[in-house]
Amino acid sequence: MIDSTAKIHPTAIVHENAIIGKNVEVGPYSIIGDNVEIGDDCWVGPHVVVKGHTKMGKNNKIYQFASVGEDCQDLKYNGEVTYLEIGDNNVFRESCTIHRGTAQDESVTKIGNNCLLMAYVHVAHDCILGNNIILSNNATLAGHSKLSNNVIIGGLTALHQFTRVGEYAMIGGCSAVNKDIPPYFMASGNYVQAQGINSVGLKRHGFSSATIMQIKRAYKSICRNGNTLAQAKAEIAENAADCPELKTLLDFISDENRGIVR
Repeated sequence: MIDSTAKIHPTAIVHENAIIGKNVEVGPYSIIGDNVEIGDDCWVGPHVVVKGHTKMGKNNKIYQFASVGEDCQDLKYNGEVTYLEIGDNNVFRESCTIHRGTAQDESVTKIGNNCLLMAYVHVAHDCILGNNIILSNNATLAGHSKLSNNVIIGGLTALHQFTRVGEYAMIGGCSAVNKDIPPYFMASGNYVQAQGINSVGLKRHGFSSATIMQIKRAYKSICRNGNTLAQAKAEIAENAADCPELKTLLDFISDENRGIVR
């Protein structure tokens, strides 16, 4: 079903079962497949492919040559029905590739709201992305990666399968990420190492000076004071009751399976 206010270029191909919302624009030579749902006010540029089962919210922009909702590259994938869910106000720049999930996980890849994926970004099967995320050019997320809100990843950086990145973390360009990145951390390198906390980002998001100081102390406990991880957890737990941000950090490092950068 195509809303009467949608603008579909004559050379675009839109499947009869696709749902196209109000004021959507679909550019020249783009292909919108079966079981695709595109919300109101989205813009799909030229030469874009969107396949199902993909559900997209409102006011998203997809630039040329992007491939959204394609079959995943996992060799175990055998044609099962899997899904891609995209929220609102996201931007997918040139040649992004976003793959649906696999039956071996939850069968769904998810992208939240207000994210910017720059050119040639790859989001593999079963990845879960929160809100307000920036992935710079050629950032590559392997399958099952999980990014919390307000994460920034530099260009040409690759994440190993099942890697987690905590909220407000920042990863430098050209990094190879083989361990989890806790909330608020800055990390970079091949292989990635902790480089401090994202103080500038925290200030920009309204964190108080007192809270940032608490996070710095927690970072030093984890990475600089020679503690075991168990000792660092115990120190952080002493202050977490009065600081929700420390509770977030403590919960993250207590749930690690791959190990965290230190």
